[in-house]
Amino acid sequence: METFDYVIIGAGSAGSVLTNRLSEDAAVRVCVLEAGPSDWHPYIHLPAGFIKTFHMKSVNWAYQQEVGPYTGGRSIYAPRGKTLGGSSSINGHIYNRGQRQDFDTWAQLGNRGWGYPDVLPYFRRMERRIGEGDDTYRGRDGNLTVTTMDWQDPLCEAFMAGAVSLGIPRNPDYNGQIQEGVSYCQRTILNGLRVSAATAFLHPARKRPNVDVRTHAHVTGIIFEGKRAVGVRYNRGGKHGDPLEIRATKEVILSGGAYNSPQLLQLSGVGSPDLLQSHGIEVRHALPGVGEGLQDHYAPRSVARVKNIRTINELRRGFSLWGEAIKWATTRRGLLSLSPTMVYCFWHSGETTESSDLQLTFTPASYKEGVQGQLEDEPGMTVASWQQRPESRGYVRIRSADPFAPPIIQTNYLAEEIDRRVVVAGMKLARRLLASEPLKPYFAYEDFPGPKVTSDEELLAAATQRGTTTFHPGCTCRMGPADAPWAVVDDQLRVHGMEGLRVIDASIMPRMISANLNASTLMIADKASDMIRGKQPEAAAKLPEYA
Repeated sequence: METFDYVIIGAGSAGSVLTNRLSEDAAVRVCVLEAGPSDWHPYIHLPAGFIKTFHMKSVNWAYQQEVGPYTGGRSIYAPRGKTLGGSSSINGHIYNRGQRQDFDTWAQLGNRGWGYPDVLPYFRRMERRIGEGDDTYRGRDGNLTVTTMDWQDPLCEAFMAGAVSLGIPRNPDYNGQIQEGVSYCQRTILNGLRVSAATAFLHPARKRPNVDVRTHAHVTGIIFEGKRAVGVRYNRGGKHGDPLEIRATKEVILSGGAYNSPQLLQLSGVGSPDLLQSHGIEVRHALPGVGEGLQDHYAPRSVARVKNIRTINELRRGFSLWGEAIKWATTRRGLLSLSPTMVYCFWHSGETTESSDLQLTFTPASYKEGVQGQLEDEPGMTVASWQQRPESRGYVRIRSADPFAPPIIQTNYLAEEIDRRVVVAGMKLARRLLASEPLKPYFAYEDFPGPKVTSDEELLAAATQRGTTTFHPGCTCRMGPADAPWAVVDDQLRVHGMEGLRVIDASIMPRMISANLNASTLMIADKASDMIRGKQPEAAAKLPEYA
């Protein structure tokens, strides 16, 4: 049987960083198991290719959520990356860290070393920021290139001018000292190509002789001896492939993401005894928090019809698209180099809110039935608005003992009353932004939710009708003290009550952050790599706001 020092399950954002950092030690051998294929497909690397990979099951788990209390009877689509780089290979390329309060809250929940001054050095260490930014907060020499959207669009400029007219300032760096304000988005794009976790971290590591990356390797279970994880079972080639086992002398590291990590723990006998026994699975270790606490951002998308200017809806058709293809091939610029979101706006749902609790995004395009990935034929512009720190929580649970069956995903969007209030406030702000004076030359009429929808009750009903995930699931293997009934891992990301087993991905977040999750997932893995190697952590940042 083959033996490695570390076996990493999942070659996504966290797994890619871990492989890179752990394999710096030439004396250790690292094996990475990825259920999907290599990241060879051109649509992965073409920024606008996200429209294709959004539904491409060869590189996408393409999960479906359960119908929730406020989803209007709809099962919401939940894409997740299934290839090298994971979701960083199919996402919208956005780089957004969150607010300092997010991480300070993690520390206040009993997680030592996870406050903002503790995590900032890791954000800086992994980042190669090209563009504006105070080096107190930004990194310049890391693996991950971060640039600012370079598409100068009149509709985007008018939207930002409209935000300023409403008292929302321009902010040149929402990943700097303060998040609130409006600006073009920052993204992981360089020279018109996607910078995924695989291209930034995993592929450089694969050149080392102590790294073994295996694709089409679907892990079916963790092997235990007593309370210690000692190896992994997987099928080479998927459900009908060859069953194999490998061993780990130091650690098994679970980096499958917020859906797949709790699923694999449960399949391996770690989780709620009642759930495991109901599916005939031997309880290896009772840990009721596994899979519980799922959080995600829920966004209704407000749409206006556009006049007097062309939008992306028209540019992506016919001869215009051919012209854009030639432009990208020759200059790496233009429509095919774009992200699904172009402008970011962070603001408050009310005057008493201490930090920005709303995130709004603007795109000079509109999508069929409010679903990203399917552009409409008519010219349109869209503002998605969502609550940054929701209180509602759901769960991820195995459907059966079959490791190839998709898990049950119940997010429970808007179950908490405060979430419903804030999402309605976000829709009101989106309406004001679209109707602002600078956008009037281009604003034809509000298409959704529509001018007849005015009351809070009507806006909430519209949110349940057309709101969708923003693809930011986390918090299903939460980090916390051993005496917290919801905690799955400690502040070293070791599974409580087990040995040789860690979870390192977005599932360990104890609560949702004010951001897209990819940047923080990369940071979590970078910080965890020092823990695993027994290295001294990066020195906490000395910041003026903490003086």
